[in-house]
Amino acid sequence: MEFASTVDFAHAARTLSRVTRRMGLDAPSYRCPPRLVGIDRAIRRRPNGAVVSVRVKGRPRAAVLADMIEGVVVTNRLLPPQADRVRTDLWLVMDGDVQGDLTRGAA
Repeated sequence: MEFASTVDFAHAARTLSRVTRRMGLDAPSYRCPPRLVGIDRAIRRRPNGAVVSVRVKGRPRAAVLADMIEGVVVTNRLLPPQADRVRTDLWLVMDGDVQGDLTRGAA
């Protein structure tokens, strides 16, 4: 199991924000950790958007990414089937991004 790092989190936040805006959606801001102790994810709505806070320390990378992607869905108040399409598209982008990182690292 691969655990997330703050470097993974920062890279994912930049990538998700860029792709979300390209999709014509509002990109949330990301921060870690949540202010409330004992939770993995929190979302605060603001007049100019939302902030998705995610706990990174000691969590699998996939769980952190799932929380970040779900933050996009919640921020934009997406409902099925659009929510499902956005989740799938964001996972595909992040999976491709991970594969690209592994390929670059092997060179």
